[in-house]
Parts: sequence; structure tokens; C-alpha cells
Amino acid sequence: MNIICFGDSNTYGYDPRSYLGVRYDADNRWVDIRAAETGWAVRNLGENGRGIPAKAPDFPTDTNLLIVMLGTNDMLQGRSPEETVQRMESFLSGLTLARDRVLLIDPPPMALGAWVPEERLIENSRTFAQLCKELAERMGVRFADAGAWGVSLAYDGVHFTEAGHRAFAAGLLEVLR
Repeated sequence: MNIICFGDSNTYGYDPRSYLGVRYDADNRWVDIRAAETGWAVRNLGENGRGIPAKAPDFPTDTNLLIVMLGTNDMLQGRSPEETVQRMESFLSGLTLARDRVLLIDPPPMALGAWVPEERLIENSRTFAQLCKELAERMGVRFADAGAWGVSLAYDGVHFTEAGHRAFAAGLLEVLR
């Protein structure tokens, strides 16, 4: 099985205890945990600071599953949940892969922290999750709600802790079964 994980710093495996873009060890990154436990070929295309691109890249045609988890950076930069989901719809519409090969995951809701100083951002992240679910249904792509997986966030209110990566990996496995 060939899987591509396309996302932001939480897909990349960013360790928020560092300020230089350092990643957690492979044993503590959800993408690598899934690859190790399943034996699947999993490519990590996570990138620190990535928002939803205006244009979808061409992913290899032998991709069995494209996992997309984006939107947090868009909202942190001031976009509303509605604007962010419009960007997501445009991105997903531009994919060349069949829609049944796409899994859209809404990021876990933000929490109060160094990067999330106000409740409005938390509410926006919850609204975005609901809008993503509706978008997935409308577009015929698979959907997973990472907000239900008990993902713990670091002091900044955005990035996964090591335990959060393990919880995310476990929740994803249940979805993929």
C-alpha cells in the first residue's frame, strides 16, 4: 500500500520544544508509527507552516491513499473557518487522484496556549472540523475526525506532544481498518 501524508508541521512531526524546526524521533511521529506498524510505504509530505495550497500538486498515480490534514495555519493567519474550508474545497477539487483514494482529516481542535491566546481560535477550529466533515460528504472523499482521538497538544496549543502523535496514530489505524 502506497500512502502519502500531506500536511503541516503536525504531519512533519515538529517538536515544539525546539525552535529550529527539529522533529520528534521517528518512534514519536504519527506518520512513521503508522508505517512501522503496518509495513506500508508511507511518504511524509508534511511541512512546517504549510497552509492550504492554492493549487494541488500532482501526486503519483500509484498512490493508494492520500491523507490530507491542513487548515490550522490558515486560521492562525486570520482566515475564518468558512474561508479555510473554501480553500480546502478548491485544493481537493484540483486533485488528479480518484476521490475514493483521499482521506481528509480535520486537525484536532486548538487549545489555549502560546500560539492560541483567545477562545475564538478554538471555536474556529471546532467549526472548521464540522465544515470539513460536510465538505467530505459533499465531495465524496473519506473523512476522519481527529478531534475524537484524544490528541494531547503542547504548550503552544497547536502542536502534538509525543503522546499526542501516538494517540493520533492509533485513531488513524482504527479509521483505516
